[in-house]
Amino acid sequence: MTNAIADITQADVLLVTGSNTTEAHPVLALQMKKAVRQAGAKLILIDPREIELADFAYLHLRHKPGTDVAVLNGMAHAIIAHGWVNEPFVAERTEGFAQLKSALAEWTPERAAVISGLRTKEIVAAARLYAEAGNGMIFWAMGITQHTHGTDNVKALSNLALLTGHLGRPGTGLNPLRGQNNVQGACDMGGLVNVFPGYQPVTSEEARRKFAAGWDVPYESLSPKPGLTVTEMMQGVLDGRVRALYIMGENPMLSDPNLHHVAKALHAVDFLVVQDIFCNETAELADVVLPAASFAEKAGTFTSTERRVQLVRPAFAPPGEARPDWQIITALANRLGHRWEYHNVTEIFAEMAALTPQYGGISHERLRDGGLQWPCPTPDHPGTAVLHVGQCARGLGLFCPVDYRPPAEETDEAYPFILSTGRTLFHWHGGTMSRRSPGLDAIAPEAEVEINPADAAALGIADHDCVRVTSRRGQVVAVAKRTNRSPVGTVFMTFHFAEAAVNLLTIDAVDPTAKIPEYKVCAVNVEKVENLQTL
Repeated sequence: MTNAIADITQADVLLVTGSNTTEAHPVLALQMKKAVRQAGAKLILIDPREIELADFAYLHLRHKPGTDVAVLNGMAHAIIAHGWVNEPFVAERTEGFAQLKSALAEWTPERAAVISGLRTKEIVAAARLYAEAGNGMIFWAMGITQHTHGTDNVKALSNLALLTGHLGRPGTGLNPLRGQNNVQGACDMGGLVNVFPGYQPVTSEEARRKFAAGWDVPYESLSPKPGLTVTEMMQGVLDGRVRALYIMGENPMLSDPNLHHVAKALHAVDFLVVQDIFCNETAELADVVLPAASFAEKAGTFTSTERRVQLVRPAFAPPGEARPDWQIITALANRLGHRWEYHNVTEIFAEMAALTPQYGGISHERLRDGGLQWPCPTPDHPGTAVLHVGQCARGLGLFCPVDYRPPAEETDEAYPFILSTGRTLFHWHGGTMSRRSPGLDAIAPEAEVEINPADAAALGIADHDCVRVTSRRGQVVAVAKRTNRSPVGTVFMTFHFAEAAVNLLTIDAVDPTAKIPEYKVCAVNVEKVENLQTL
């Protein structure tokens, strides 16, 4: 996030897209509700489903799944055509406006409406409300990134913020909501295929030399070639490029797309190691399982969605032979011939901070007094609540024209419904932890197929009927839930249930830049089945 969670109540307009915030980020969503109810903010919701946040929305744009770029381009066109551009901000703090204006010339709200299924006046109204706000904040999550055009979606949102000057002040900004509790921290620490910690490119000779010296390893041992993403690794196994996998805290046999493809890879790989706190579906295929400590049993830091680094302390000792991740990895490294002599997580953090400018002024000692938001470059720096104050990190904000591309897979006669996937409030990710909670499992015990009543009536489907959902990759059976939350022609399922693993259906086509799979749009058929015994 460019801004802090506390900023939400300072915004006049909140634009939320691709985020079922009340269920996926319930604590942060309370601030959105407070902003609307108590501070008078107006909420623009861009989401095909009628999620709970729709009850708080001033405008709700229910577009066809996968048409986000068309909607956002239509809004940008309207802002330019109606003279709602923040011209001083554009002139002083951006570049590329002429190219954007030219690229948007044909992206009228009328054209966007035809593609998205919205009304022209809805697109114009949303554009005006956001553009004319004193302070406007944009929020998004995986509902717009998990597409083959996810990177374009984010660029289109950035264009809106730059056109209107909603950047670099409290109550403004571009604010992605991270899908898990320490995704931001994992990315900060180099948990991406193309960067070292602090987003320093592996392609940079300067960065490689710095980390080689800091880690006391030969410069030649740090490859300038980006690695493989998760989906690329699975294909790499089948191509013979990858012969071993080491999986930590992840369950690709439930959370990755096109699970038949994943299963084929995990059965084929020469050597599979899983390091986790429970024996999940992936661990059942492993050659070696390493028992790890949970968040409540280890020390370290988490970095939240607002870039806030917070100290974590153990509440319990790890059970049995379980150990914190860093101890397991250190022991393995030393058995492989390295000389790692870390004694605690404080030493590891200090080494990282010395090599990572954003974290340079943060230490475990400082964090004992409370969290700090990076960038925090020096020990006396207070942390940074708002990014891009005065100027953008790159100097001038860059407009990035993007064009609409349809999803990788569209509906047809054989597969007439769009399937979108997501989460429910009561379970988390693959359900490895939450489905072991009797209370949570009692509230949400089974997989459901959310279907519009009109579609259900046409198919003869009643509430709680068993239905088969089939895609070009597989099929699952789950219980029908008739609801207006899903629009006509669209069905929705969560991915928490191994017995109805929705990712048997999803396509493994990815965004060409970010390599994120298109979980949010795939073509399916839905039909009633009499009972499970008929399958």
